[in-house]
Amino acid sequence: MIEKILSALRAAGAEIYQITETKTESSELFFIRKSLDMQRKNHVCRAEVTVYRAFTEDGKRRMGSATVQVQDSFTPRQMEEMFRDALYAAGFVKNEYYELYEGQGETETGSTTPADGMEGSTLTEIARRFTEALFAEDTETDVFLNSAEIFATMTACHVINSSGVDVSYRKSRVEGEFVVQCTAGQDVETYQDFAYDNMNTEALREKVRETMELTRARAGAVSAPPAGTYRVILRGADVKTILGYYVERSNTAMVYRNYSSFRTGCDVQGGEAAKDRINLTLKATVPYSAEGIPMKDRELVRDGKLLLLHGPNRFARYLKLEPTGNYQGYSAPAGTVSLEEMRSGPYLEVLNFSDFQMDAFDGHFGGEIRLAFLCDGEKKIPVTGGSINGNILETQKHVTFSMEMQVEKDFEGPLAMCLENISVAGNTEI
Repeated sequence: MIEKILSALRAAGAEIYQITETKTESSELFFIRKSLDMQRKNHVCRAEVTVYRAFTEDGKRRMGSATVQVQDSFTPRQMEEMFRDALYAAGFVKNEYYELYEGQGETETGSTTPADGMEGSTLTEIARRFTEALFAEDTETDVFLNSAEIFATMTACHVINSSGVDVSYRKSRVEGEFVVQCTAGQDVETYQDFAYDNMNTEALREKVRETMELTRARAGAVSAPPAGTYRVILRGADVKTILGYYVERSNTAMVYRNYSSFRTGCDVQGGEAAKDRINLTLKATVPYSAEGIPMKDRELVRDGKLLLLHGPNRFARYLKLEPTGNYQGYSAPAGTVSLEEMRSGPYLEVLNFSDFQMDAFDGHFGGEIRLAFLCDGEKKIPVTGGSINGNILETQKHVTFSMEMQVEKDFEGPLAMCLENISVAGNTEI
């Protein structure tokens, strides 16, 4: 397929280009309750081709680009016509000129599979083992898994560009989703997704166990918390979402466009912190970025101090920095207090939102509460409804992280974090 694309690019007159060929094999399982409803295997080959056009306008050098998706069923004539159209369209994109990431011309092969990973196991075996973990905790009658999907995949990626990049790698992963239903009291459901790069079946089993517990609690929650200001404990994926603020703000695309004031050496918490300091490490989930840039783990923030700016080739070139590639994963160390210590005194512990979001531009975060535990210092009750609204710029100096850890989708870090003085819109009929 690569040779066909290269031939069509030459015929179309495209001299600057990048090709990312992806071959994906998957074993996919679909369940209704514990019964296997459907099973299928897929083998897909496709390529993403970006055509660049360098030109001068009003005395300034420009670089335009256009990206097209190519399937292996396309004929050489179809590809050539597609690339001609892309080259024409690229002339209307007037970005500041930049050079593509340069390679050495040799083919390098890497794998993201760790020592305790999936290498040596078939996709069918991987799917089977995670299926066993998924249903291991499904032993109750009033709360149960009503549906689930599991996808075990092996992806082979090959990146080539006109500046000498020629790298490839393989990556295995299992991902999926499940819905837990509770019919005791209110009939409620909780949706969860998951993704693992190794055979961490115990993490999935624990996620199912916790989801079943919180779904049962949700069935018993009938009212929203009283409106007011709370010490809020966030759990699970919401911790990743909050910390993602610092990852996004330190991206070269945000900095170049002046959306972010972050600079290497700055204090991301705005000065002295009363409690825990932010520490973050970017994790390489693949050996090479989509542009063929070698990826490695990089320490991003140490004790609140930003150590680097990261991002794709284009914006790194503009800022005269080393291109690092775009990172999907990151990690944070354990905090200073246990979850039980966090729960001392009054608090609102949110376990599930309808949709929790963080705005990397202004630091605002919030979401509608599906399930939380409200504690007045002695009595703890489940609540549902209402929403939280806060700003990380106002709360980051007083943040506390738990000693307990979690493994989430592309994230490893504290299980919980505590934020002070968070506004909650809730029940006003008290």
